[in-house]
Amino acid sequence: MNSARLTLGALAIALALGGCTLFQPERREQRPLGLPQAWQQQQQPVPQNAAAMPQTRWWTAFNDVRLDTLIDNALRTNNNLAAASIRVQRAQLQAGLANTNLTPGVTGQLGTNRSLDLKRGNVAGSTASSSLNLSYEIDLWGRLSAQRSAADWELQATQSDREATALALVGTTAGLYWQSGYLNHRIALSEAGMADARRIQALVRAKYAAGAVSGLDVAQAGQNLASQEAAHTQLLQQRVEARNALAILFDMPPDTPREEPSQLPDTALPVIDAGLPASLLGRRPDLRAAEQRLRASLANVDATRTGFYPTLSLTGSLGAGSNALGEVLKNPIATLGAGLVLPFLQWNTARLTVAVSQTQYEEAVVGFRQSLYTALSEVENTLSSRTQLQDESVKLALALQQAQRAEALSEVRYRAGATALQPVLDAKDKRRIAEVSVAQNRLNQLNATMTLYKALGGAATVE
Repeated sequence: MNSARLTLGALAIALALGGCTLFQPERREQRPLGLPQAWQQQQQPVPQNAAAMPQTRWWTAFNDVRLDTLIDNALRTNNNLAAASIRVQRAQLQAGLANTNLTPGVTGQLGTNRSLDLKRGNVAGSTASSSLNLSYEIDLWGRLSAQRSAADWELQATQSDREATALALVGTTAGLYWQSGYLNHRIALSEAGMADARRIQALVRAKYAAGAVSGLDVAQAGQNLASQEAAHTQLLQQRVEARNALAILFDMPPDTPREEPSQLPDTALPVIDAGLPASLLGRRPDLRAAEQRLRASLANVDATRTGFYPTLSLTGSLGAGSNALGEVLKNPIATLGAGLVLPFLQWNTARLTVAVSQTQYEEAVVGFRQSLYTALSEVENTLSSRTQLQDESVKLALALQQAQRAEALSEVRYRAGATALQPVLDAKDKRRIAEVSVAQNRLNQLNATMTLYKALGGAATVE
């Protein structure tokens, strides 16, 4: 009898060890991950005495106190960031649940029952029992460790998600702040343009009354004013939308009054050292999250694979029973046991389940590669954009000067009767377009600088 048990035990162990080799995941060859040694786009030279980028509140590099206050408030009150913080808390709880497999499971039970004699109507007897049960799974193959590792990596990824949300919030807040300043400046330019159009209309009417011009000039002057007034209403609507978008960022109802700039700041833009491409892996929270989820996916593959390996569980119980509740804890009985489960016998189910888990990991690998290359592209694009926008600003400033000169000369010629009204209106229109282009370029430079900060990960942490 004993020899038969030994034979069966040896057979079970042999099957266990042999079955474990059946579920090794298929390893597909992965292309090497290529990282450039340096950025292709030319960077601005960083002065030797330039201050290092602050690791916290890095947006202060824009030297705008009002913007600093706005971003600080957004980080305290934004709903999206609050939701991200809740997700971090949930991941912490889930990681805590995964860590409970380090300790034995304990259950207790205390019960009593009474028997009633239905004929006589009295109690026939009563019994009481109590038990304390413990169970503990020995982590033979590292399955429980892999589950804990996957939960820990997911927690770290969720924390990185929160940092990415905060980084995006900083960029959105700054963008809406600058958009408000840009629209206020555009509205001021539009109001000045309408005032000038009314002045020209009055001049044309006076000349028409004197018989110096035809009704065509009067119609053209009126059409010019009406067109500018129509465009002005669109600017007012855009400002309302920008204000409401800012209010939502602060968890406040729309139309909440808030201090805003009358125009775009004209301070020098911060000089940014983009560092090396390889540094993005540590600086960008979204890349960190992708890498951490990749590691979690790999841990899940191991947990799934080893989940079909034999499991050895130890159990123990301590119980007692008595006819009297007061005697229930006397004369306890202890029981110890061990169980070996062989789930790998479900060979086809195990093989397919492991294969599914492996494809999820491979998908995470592809997603990580895509995220990394997209991040590298964002930095390259923004470095180029900043350079081109700076060159464009010089040309636009020159174009504005020439447009202002052409406008002044055309109005002098019109007053002298040397030209019709339309060339004057065209010159004024070109001057307005040049003014808007200069303002738009400034807005684009500010946004490009913020985009570069975001593409580089902002700072090490964003609280």
